[in-house]
Amino acid sequence: MKRNPYAYNELPQPKAAGRNPWKWIPTLYFAEALPYVTVMSISTVMYERMGLSNSEIALYTSALYLPWVIKPVWSPFIDLARSKRWWIVAMQLIIAIAIAGVAFTLPSVHFLSLTLGFFWLMAFSSATHDIAADGFYMMALTPHEQSLYVGIRSTFYRIATIAGSGLLIMLAGTLETFTRRIAHSWSITFYILAVFFITVTAYHFFHLPHPACDRTRKTISADRLLKDIWLTIVSFFRKPQPVSALLFMLLYRLPEALLIKISNLFLIKPVSEGGLGLSTQEVGFVQGTVGVLGLTLGGIIGGIAASRDGLKKWLWPMVWSITLPDLVYVYLSYFHSHSFLLVNIMVFIEQFGYGFGFTAYMLFLIYYSRGEQQTSHYAYCTAFMALSMMIPGAVAGKLQEAVGYFHFFLIVMACCLVTVGVTALLKIDPEFGKKETHEKKE
Repeated sequence: MKRNPYAYNELPQPKAAGRNPWKWIPTLYFAEALPYVTVMSISTVMYERMGLSNSEIALYTSALYLPWVIKPVWSPFIDLARSKRWWIVAMQLIIAIAIAGVAFTLPSVHFLSLTLGFFWLMAFSSATHDIAADGFYMMALTPHEQSLYVGIRSTFYRIATIAGSGLLIMLAGTLETFTRRIAHSWSITFYILAVFFITVTAYHFFHLPHPACDRTRKTISADRLLKDIWLTIVSFFRKPQPVSALLFMLLYRLPEALLIKISNLFLIKPVSEGGLGLSTQEVGFVQGTVGVLGLTLGGIIGGIAASRDGLKKWLWPMVWSITLPDLVYVYLSYFHSHSFLLVNIMVFIEQFGYGFGFTAYMLFLIYYSRGEQQTSHYAYCTAFMALSMMIPGAVAGKLQEAVGYFHFFLIVMACCLVTVGVTALLKIDPEFGKKETHEKKE
């Protein structure tokens, strides 16, 4: 029998941990999503309000994807030092400190370099927290409980997304209206977020369970660990159709990677600069509430469709769904006179299409990861996913400033051809994902 390079991480199936999962799963995944949203979404609007250019905002915030790109590199080492529970609490405390650091340095003259430093600290801590939280979830719950609560964790992750990219941005906008001081308003918002995160950290310190299998594992040397990591990487690239798979992982979301860094900036920029001139509160409502609801609904429907008929049948409808709705931004940038209701409808359509089409991407990552080392290979797939957003996002601002919003969105639509091209290269088992197939296996 072929040895699994990660056999030292394979633990006995967890028994009930003695605490009601409802007491910690919702708060744990709320805490997992919030710093990610802060780094990737809230920071974009904040820096725009602080006067940075689109090219600067896109470059700096896209670079913050790096910790999620490289997190598979250090994830195995977490097992060698401390338990998953310790890592969760420690990272949450560091995240709270980083959030407070952003709040403290925002009003300063050198706010850009200082806040970026704290955002980097937040990003690395958040990526590490993701590793520990997902591992802890599997250790603290039985296989039946893992399936039972997977919807709960996803729901509270989405709620945190709404709270971060919606309510917090709306709060900052409201404070801007009352104080007339942008830096001060955003500083207060981050202080409130820091206090909340300290509270969550304290709660988890007392209420996270102590699974028996969650312990420090030092039975393997660092040299052996590095060798096994290398073998896992080699096996990842020896899977069927590796070139097509990598091109799909890196380029399927190319239009969205360009769009996501500019869409908020387009909504908030004044009409004189080519934007729609929405207020901070309105942007928070449009993207953080209406947009997230559309994204969630599209994802749910996409998951149901794929589970009934398989990925292969729904692959092309999902491709058109993730690409064609980008046309709404071409329309919005060409005709600038819009009601707030129309903007909300347009963003909902685009985000719904993205949520439905993104299902194909996530299912393909699962499809490609199948095999003996599925967990490790899936981690590498998500690293390529983060890289696919990082590189295009870094140049999106510079490109937009060079051609303007309307022509930028036309370029985004042209990039949809790349999505179609890399999808056409794939070969997928027609039975993968079908409900009937799973029932037969069971």
